Amino acid sequence: MNNDIISPENLVYAKPELMNDTPMHYCAGCSHGVVHKLVAEVIAEMGMEDKAIGVSPVGCGVFAYRYIDIDWQEAPHGRAPALATGIKRLWPDRLVFTYQGDGDLACIGTAETIHSLNRGEHIAIIFINNAIYGMTGGQMAPTTLLGQKTATCPFGRVPELHGYPLNITELAARLEGTCYVSRQSVETVAAIHKAKKAIRKAFEASMKGLGSSLVEIVSTCNSGWKLTPVKANEWMQEHMFEKYPKGDLKDTTSL
Repeated sequence: MNNDIISPENLVYAKPELMNDTPMHYCAGCSHGVVHKLVAEVIAEMGMEDKAIGVSPVGCGVFAYRYIDIDWQEAPHGRAPALATGIKRLWPDRLVFTYQGDGDLACIGTAETIHSLNRGEHIAIIFINNAIYGMTGGQMAPTTLLGQKTATCPFGRVPELHGYPLNITELAARLEGTCYVSRQSVETVAAIHKAKKAIRKAFEASMKGLGSSLVEIVSTCNSGWKLTPVKANEWMQEHMFEKYPKGDLKDTTSL
């Protein structure tokens, strides 16, 4: 008797072909791996495997090139949008995107982020916001919540000393050069589907030359937060979504 369960028409799920077998360096429960999968799926579904160029700067996602088999460029800390700008202007037929964390995008690279978006560069920015510097030891980031404890604010973030959390995605939505700005998450199946749709729209907008796009993924850092993966998701849902509400903040694409 044939074992039809393995027939192609019965396939329910398969690892994206662009994802290789290299073991990921991310902590167990980290959101990065899920977002990598979505990026790989979208690129393949768009048929852009040979024309996609990712730009990854310093941060937990610095080794993204090890896992997704497309062309990659490494950028100095915070400078990914500047590098992506040069690539896209030289090769306008390429799908050019950056993959950045909150410390990189919203602190060290604030100028590059704001100005590339304001110019309307035809690039897409994937912004991983886990409210902490995950790679370097759990320091306070621009997106760290008030009262949240980190290695550099062990008693909690207070506005009088540390300032307020930066909602850079809201700032991006107000810039004339942006055509699509969205905030999503990947902690549930439903959320993952919405995040994938947002990434697909951002990539399509960049290829149609409609302007700049930014997709923020509100994420967890269970190691930096000192929580289990399950508790980290619960903490994110309880605290992060209030400060960083999900949904499309701007959409002028008509896609």
